[in-house]
Amino acid sequence: MKKDFLIYKLHFTTPLHLGDARDDYSISLKSVASDTMYAALTSSLAKIGKAIPPNGDLGFTISSLFPFYQKDTKSNTVLFFPRPYKKININIEDPLVNAKMIKRIAWFDVDYFNKVINNEDIFLEHASLNTEYLTDKVIDEKFITSDVSPRVKVPRDYSVIKDATPFYMDRIYFKDYSGLYFIVSGDVNLLNTALDILQYEGIGTDRNVGNGQFIYDTDHIVIDLPIEKDTQFALSLSMFIPESKKQLNTMLTGENVGYDFARRGGWITTPPFNTYRKNAIYAFTHGSVFSRKMVNTVEIMGKIVDLSPDKEDVVDVGHSIWRNGKSFFVPIVV
Repeated sequence: MKKDFLIYKLHFTTPLHLGDARDDYSISLKSVASDTMYAALTSSLAKIGKAIPPNGDLGFTISSLFPFYQKDTKSNTVLFFPRPYKKININIEDPLVNAKMIKRIAWFDVDYFNKVINNEDIFLEHASLNTEYLTDKVIDEKFITSDVSPRVKVPRDYSVIKDATPFYMDRIYFKDYSGLYFIVSGDVNLLNTALDILQYEGIGTDRNVGNGQFIYDTDHIVIDLPIEKDTQFALSLSMFIPESKKQLNTMLTGENVGYDFARRGGWITTPPFNTYRKNAIYAFTHGSVFSRKMVNTVEIMGKIVDLSPDKEDVVDVGHSIWRNGKSFFVPIVV
């Protein structure tokens, strides 16, 4: 069943660094986790005095941000989806293509993604392999490039006398009109307001020197959802924090589930508490596959949690620090 989804495309006007939980500045990610983006949107609204709902829910759910290629404003967009944690039936007769080349595929364009979630065989010629991006469309294989430069780190707490520490910063650049996009479901009024602010503030590391700024526009994507009545699995396109232990146990049942998870936390960004860390929680990453009976539908599952430090033991920040673990799920045949 073909279903239409609203997407937002971010066209970056400055380079950006996307860090992971290891705080390794020498390597930048190529996607933005949904909970990271949601936190940035929430912060933008708070800065202009918008009231944040008591439960941290802004009325919409987003996928994580995935790469897309676009030559210019008049060209068609090639949207990519992350590789799910499931066995994918890729058949290649070219003897020059080996298993390592297939394992390098990390991103599928929407046509191949439709085949993946419907568990259809994928037949490829050698020419179809564009490094880690699988598409038959004509794209610049190096539409995302990076540059590593030396930097100096100073202590967060200026009251501590400590020498500056040298390190290396990896920043990524998007060629032409390419960038990152996300799918959205729900009321987008607050989303539009937040993006109008965030596009000038930027996302990622080093926003204070102009990194991560973008312009944005909207578009639509059509996904061919499985129509089998016995679809027993769900694919997460966002970071996912289960609503309960019972839900988690149910979704992890069976041999064909596949997932990864990441520690979510980080530094508090509200002055003067920048030297304190948030509480931490683990969340399942986008691309995870769970047991879940889904029939021709999309589901929003998960919960929003408050990662504020314990007031008695650390500090009272004065407001909640929300981490959105509500995920955008689509059915997948395994």
